[in-house]
Amino acid sequence: QVQLVESGGGLVQAGGSLRLSCAASGGTFSTYAMGWFRQAPGKEREFVATINWSALRTYYATSVKGRFTISRDNAKKTVYLQMNSLKPEDTAVYYCAAKTGPPGEIANEYDYWGQGTQVTVSS
Repeated sequence: QVQLVESGGGLVQAGGSLRLSCAASGGTFSTYAMGWFRQAPGKEREFVATINWSALRTYYATSVKGRFTISRDNAKKTVYLQMNSLKPEDTAVYYCAAKTGPPGEIANEYDYWGQGTQVTVSS
């Protein structure tokens, strides 16, 4: 069983930056692919970024490519999401998730989820 706790959300002006962290406990973190998803009010949860266990493979949603960077530190059991050039449309609750097997964009494939952290980008 893996427990995930996100942090680092907050209020930022458009064009600003935030770094989200997701700390894991339990399980063997280094064996899991990790992902970030987000959900805005009235919208479905959507894929943001994913990273494989070794950090050699990363994938991004088109809407965030070039602005967001996913990374991980297996020694610290933490995955990060660096978000630059933030836009009001990035406003959402951001969730990290863990899955066995390869990294992926499908939320239903993930086994463990954090509670989410709110990111609000003002215009």
